[in-house]
Amino acid sequence: MTKANSTQQLRIIGGQWRGRKFTFANAEGLRPTGDRIRETLFNWLSGDIHGARCLDLFSGSGALALEALSRGASQVDLWEHNRAACALLNTHLQAMAEQMPEQQANVVQGDTLNNLQTGKPEHAYDVVFMDPPFAANLWETSAALLEQNGWLHPESLIYVESPKDNLPKLPNNWRNWRCKNSGQVCYQLFIAR
Repeated sequence: MTKANSTQQLRIIGGQWRGRKFTFANAEGLRPTGDRIRETLFNWLSGDIHGARCLDLFSGSGALALEALSRGASQVDLWEHNRAACALLNTHLQAMAEQMPEQQANVVQGDTLNNLQTGKPEHAYDVVFMDPPFAANLWETSAALLEQNGWLHPESLIYVESPKDNLPKLPNNWRNWRCKNSGQVCYQLFIAR
């Protein structure tokens, strides 16, 4: 049995930091996106991720955000509620800062829904990762808030990971571009219109 305050590891699977291992907090609801799913997702994003501005709404382990940075995203904002997870994410980013002088990464500790409601980005994001804790059922509210306050632009890509037996209702102007299942997980890539 794993202790609540222990850490686990994830491995970057592509890009500049391929093979590098990172620790992440063992927190309730924190479920890193698996290697096979990440490989497929970043194959889908291969023509769009380099130089992209990315937002990871429920960053958790940082698997998606760190993978995006490794593959050349120019900016990644990592939002996470759990304080211990944020501390580990900041530690990883500080260790990598010398290797990514052209890239920017910021960890914001707080409530994602509140951030979406009250924040106003300088620029819309090119890629948004939405993989909340499944039990929290935050997809539809998060998607609606993304549509407000300029978080997305036409052609923004939105990644959504959910249980395949609980697919969220997402905005009508999001075109489903890619969709796959892995076990009990459905992962989809949408294009905002």
